Order: sequence, then structure tokens, then C-alpha cells
Amino acid sequence: MSETPNHGWPQEMRAMLRLAAPLVGANLLQMAVFAVDVVFVARLGPEALAASSLSVALFGLLIWSMTGLVGAASPLIAAELGRRSHAVREVRRTVRMAGWAGLCAAFVAMGVCLLGGPLMKLTGQDPGVVARAVPFLQVLMLASIPAVLAALLRTVVATLGKPGIGTAITGMAVAVNALGNWVFVFGHFGAPELGLVGSAISSVVTSIAMLIAFMLVIRFDRRLHRYRLLGRWWKPEWKRFADVLRIGLPICGTIIAEAGMFNGAAFAMGRIGETELAAHTVALQFAAIAFQVPFGVGQAATIRVGLAYGARDNAAIALAGKVATQLGIGFMVLSAGAMLAFPYQLLHLYIDPAAPENARMVVLAMQYMVVAAAFQLFDGAQAVGASMLRGLQDTRVPMLIAIFGYWVPGVGTALWLGLFTPFGGLGVWIGLLVGLVFVAALLHWRWSRRATLGLLPA
Repeated sequence: MSETPNHGWPQEMRAMLRLAAPLVGANLLQMAVFAVDVVFVARLGPEALAASSLSVALFGLLIWSMTGLVGAASPLIAAELGRRSHAVREVRRTVRMAGWAGLCAAFVAMGVCLLGGPLMKLTGQDPGVVARAVPFLQVLMLASIPAVLAALLRTVVATLGKPGIGTAITGMAVAVNALGNWVFVFGHFGAPELGLVGSAISSVVTSIAMLIAFMLVIRFDRRLHRYRLLGRWWKPEWKRFADVLRIGLPICGTIIAEAGMFNGAAFAMGRIGETELAAHTVALQFAAIAFQVPFGVGQAATIRVGLAYGARDNAAIALAGKVATQLGIGFMVLSAGAMLAFPYQLLHLYIDPAAPENARMVVLAMQYMVVAAAFQLFDGAQAVGASMLRGLQDTRVPMLIAIFGYWVPGVGTALWLGLFTPFGGLGVWIGLLVGLVFVAALLHWRWSRRATLGLLPA
């Protein structure tokens, strides 16, 4: 079970780190799961890679959104444990109703995937790429149900004080996906050589393997088994179901707003030029990797703040928020410094900066990384800020803040500077920075005013 809130800074820092470290590790390993697909599919040629990238971009957004929905279980469970450390029945009800919500969302996601072909054509994608993407996506969508349920159980075991389980199972998923791609893409161990569709099958198998692994751990771990999380899945608890939707749907909206800004930036880059888009993609990889740290710290902050919220301990709420902010922004200061000090060396991880054909892309990517170094701080701040407010079960207004901040000042600035001024691609990155600054500032203002705004427990 998660450690209850306390009032000492060193104790809170240790508790936060015990939660955050394995969550960060699991986030980074999840990126590795997707990277494995790229490694294998890239060998099939540029058209196959493009088809896979389009499909995974759509499916990834759907899975990320569904993860946000079932992530509502974390603050609800934490609050129950904060109120009463042996809240077995309440925890089980939350998990059950979050699972119901996740299943509903998975069926919606599968419906969207079935419309993937027309959606890709509407965005002007190459017909040959779309023709290869459609069968790939129709297989990949079968991972929706096991993926969202595995994400729910990963959230639950972390909130119950065992985040390392998620890290271990995600590490296993990297190996399973690599083996699955090797078997199904190229036809080993007697399997047919299925090419691109084989990679989708591997993703489905990996998601099912993760779900089974979580179920086995929950069944045989003594501390987790006492909650009987997998029992009586057929019994409705409509009030708790409404609580999950009340907290989870705005988290979905926040995720879509942020992802929309970054996806919109990629489309804007594509209009500016192919080299600008390539430089943007490379530079954004570093920002995405670094972001996993404050994202994991934020997940830990939701649990720690939620425990204090359930215990009605306002001092512990403040301390958990302070420690999470220090950890999240502190790391981003380090990652920003690395981008400023070693941009050339970092680019070496993805491309050959010395190659003449990469010369212009290197110049552009290094410019973008200067801006990325600045927005690292605000990206970390908004991730932690939103997560702390989730611990207070406050998600609707943060969603509105995200929609406004990312799409009005953020996308507006990116489009204006990127398409209508000489700044070009650099202007798009400045727009991303502006959006993150607005959202981070407004979220932390809301956190600082939590008592005045009535967000604290009575």
C-alpha cells in the first residue's frame, strides 16, 4: 500500500522518489516498445515505414487518451487510501468502473481506426501509403482492449505502492515485441513472413502479454491479492463510474489538446519544407525523451497529493506539490543544459552531423534545440502542475486551460511566425514555447490559489 502523507521534506522527497523512479523507468521503456517497431519496419522500406508511422500516430493518440481516461483511477484510489488505509471495497469499485470506462473507450477507438483510411486521405496522404496503412491499422486496433486494461492495472499497482511491477512488465514487453517483430515480420520459427502486418500482430501480442502479466501479478502478489481487483467485474457502481468519467474525460481532453498542438506543428513544418520537418522530428525526439521524467514525477505527484487529499491534510498537500515541482523542474534544468551544451553530440544519436547531405538539417535542428532547451522547463512545469491538480480531483478547468493555452497563443503564434514571417520553422518552435509557457503559468497559478478556489478538502 502507498505510504501515507507526512510533513517532513526529506521523508516526502524519499516517498516521491520511490514512486517516481520506477514510473519514469516504465515511461522510458514504453517508448522503447514503440522504437522496436520502427527498427524492424524500417527494414521494409520507406513506404512501409511511412504507413506504420501514420497508423501509429493515430493509434498512439487514441491509446494515450484512453490511458488518461482510466488514469482517473489513480486520484480516486489515492484519496480512498488517504481516508482509510484499508479501503479494500472502495479500491475494487474504482478499478472495476475504470475498467468499464476503458472498455467503452476501446470500442470507440476501434471505430476510429476503422475510419483510418478516409481520415488519412482527408489529410492528403499518398494513396500508396494509405493502402498499406489500412490493413496494418485494422490489425493494430485489436490491441485497444488489452492495451487500455494493461494501462489501468499499471496505474492501479503504482497507486497501491508497487510501481516497480509496471517497470518490470514494460521491460518484458520490449523483449516480447522485439521477438514478435522478428518472428512475424520476417517469418521465423515456422511463422509466415507477414511484413508490415506482422509488426501489427506483434503489437497485439505484446499488449495481451502485458495484460496477462499484470493479472498474474495481481493474483499471486499477497498484498495486491487482498483487494481482489479482478473479482465481480459484472457488477455496476454507477456513482463511481460517474466519478471516473468526471475526472477522466477532461484528462482525455487535455491530452488531445497538447497532442494536437504538437501534431499541428509537424503539419506546419511539412508545409515549410521537407528538411525543416526532418530537423523538427529529430529535435523533438530529445524533448520527448526528457519529458518522460517530469511525466513520471507528475504521476507520482497525483498519488502523493491524492493521499493527502483523502486524509484532509492540507499541509501534506502543499508539501507533496512543492517536492514534485522541485523534482520535475530541477531535472528539466539539467536536460535543458545538456541541449545547450552538447547539441552536436546529441544529434549524433540519430543522424551523422558530418554528412554533407545533412548539413542544413543539422543547422536547423540545433536552432530548434535552443528553443527546446527553453521549453523544457515549462513542459516539465505544466506536466507536474496538471498532475498535482489531478490529485485534488481537479481536471475540468485544467483541460480548459490546456485547450486555450495550446491552441490560442500556442498554435496561433506557431502558424503566424512559421508561415507568414521569415522565422519559418524556428517560428513554429517559438509557438510551441509560447503555448507551454501559458499553460504552465496558468496551472501553477491555479495550484497556488487552491484554497481560495475551494479545491482543498474541508
